Order: sequence, then structure tokens, then C-alpha cells
Amino acid sequence: MDVRRRVGLNVRRLREASGRSQEEFAFDAGMHRTYVSGIERGVRNPTVTVLEKLAIALKVTLAELVA
Repeated sequence: MDVRRRVGLNVRRLREASGRSQEEFAFDAGMHRTYVSGIERGVRNPTVTVLEKLAIALKVTLAELVA
């Protein structure tokens, strides 16, 4: 599976497990909702800095996002 798709699926799974909408999560991560949507769909190629912001907002490690 493509790493972008894997990261997107993990972000969506973890976000939904936390009970937050894309909009709430995007606000917590300091991003726009449409950017988060692109990440979750696997069409965006987030930088390491963006992955760090996502991990912090999800309260997980970077390794958990790419596992």
C-alpha cells in the first residue's frame, strides 16, 4: 500500500476514535479541513513537519501514523 494512503487511513482511524470531526481535528492540528481531507484520502503528500502536527493533535507517535 502507498505510504500516503496508509498515513491517511491511520489519521482517519485515530481521528474517528477520538470522536472528532475533520473540522475539529484540523483546528486542533492548526490546518485547514480540506488539507486534512486530502491527507485522509491519500492524495496529499504531507511533510515531516505536518506529520508531527498531526501526531501531536492525535496524541500518538510519528511511528503510529506510518505503521
